[in-house]
Amino acid sequence: MARTGGFWQLHGDGRTVAPGAVVAPEERLSWPRTVGIGLQHVVAMFGATFLVPLITGFPPSTTLFFSAVGTALFLLLTRGRLPSYLGSSFAFIAPISAAQASGGPGAALGGVVVTGVLLALVGLLVHRAGPGWIERLLPPAVTGTIVALIGLNLAPAAWNNVKGGPVTAVVTIAAIVLASVLLRGLLGRLSILLGVLVGYLVAVVRGEVDFSAVRAADWVGLPTFSTPAFDLAVIAVFVPVVLVLVAENVGHVRSVAALTGRDLDPLTGRALVADGLATTLAGLGGGSGTTTYAENIGVMAASRVYSTAAYAVAAGAALVLSLCPKFGAVIASVPVGVLGGAGTVLYGLIGVLGARIWVQARVDFSRPAVLTSAGVALVIGIADYTLTVGDLTLTGIALGTVAAVGLYHLMAALGRWRGTDPGAGPGSEPATPAYRP
Repeated sequence: MARTGGFWQLHGDGRTVAPGAVVAPEERLSWPRTVGIGLQHVVAMFGATFLVPLITGFPPSTTLFFSAVGTALFLLLTRGRLPSYLGSSFAFIAPISAAQASGGPGAALGGVVVTGVLLALVGLLVHRAGPGWIERLLPPAVTGTIVALIGLNLAPAAWNNVKGGPVTAVVTIAAIVLASVLLRGLLGRLSILLGVLVGYLVAVVRGEVDFSAVRAADWVGLPTFSTPAFDLAVIAVFVPVVLVLVAENVGHVRSVAALTGRDLDPLTGRALVADGLATTLAGLGGGSGTTTYAENIGVMAASRVYSTAAYAVAAGAALVLSLCPKFGAVIASVPVGVLGGAGTVLYGLIGVLGARIWVQARVDFSRPAVLTSAGVALVIGIADYTLTVGDLTLTGIALGTVAAVGLYHLMAALGRWRGTDPGAGPGSEPATPAYRP
């Protein structure tokens, strides 16, 4: 029987987890063990969370600060019943890069804010109406296509970074590949972080790292905060990210539900609202948008500890690190060759994850609605088609998303009407599996 220990109940004796048992979200182990697991969550999210600001040029410490604040907000709004760490979402990389190129950093932050607000509104709707309509709007055929085109749209950005340090990039790629197949457990899940560390050391030896900013930085201080600007011409680029964030959050809720044996669907709306508000706060202050993190699900699955107390510890530790400018300067010193190598692997993984959604959901590509909508959308996204209407410019990700959603539902409706697509009826496809970067 669990004993009360403050907000969280003590699980058993607080030292061990019996075979087949799990530490529930409202429970905790002893505080030293809880702190240790919380620090594991910090390590697990570290590499991926920092890659986004490094690639997009946002201040790493600012992104970490809002990641910590967002995680605390998430725990508060879900009433401590849904364990999650909110780290940087890879889905923001392409729109932020595009927005910065045309409207500067302020416009990019404005897009992040709008994305967060829209996600929060979706969350309110889900809280009222339930998540079923999401599955009807975004079946696996559509979700997989959107995820794939976002990753593959970034391929030119990876190549541009690789050209800045080809030797370092190749070493980084090799280190990530070897770590992912040779290491087990938590280390295997941290392959990108380990690859970045190896690439960074090689870059230091090759004289590609400038430490002047690190030497000049203070040990303690606030992150650099920035304000957004709102430009209609670039905001449309961010709208597809909302769909990806919805898929990520729904997938996270269901993954935790499957691991804990609980029905967590009633928390889906709260999770979306929390992530939306966290993303909005990040955009208002100069950080990148957030999402629930697959790396931290791996830590929970390995430890069988789903205590939200560990996530509270992780949020606190991340907040402390964000208040060390010297630490942030070290992260910001990662050279382009390392970013190019990590981006090559990361963007490819995002693209293939879209295909994994298709495979796991057993999407039927013999259906014209599936095959044609996916094919058209992928070419639009990869080639980065653009459409300018007045002051509004739609790029490949936005146009590809519109094509994926619009073509699929239009062709499925026509197929039902003509009887040429018997697989287009309601419930013909299973729910979208978790999109996990």
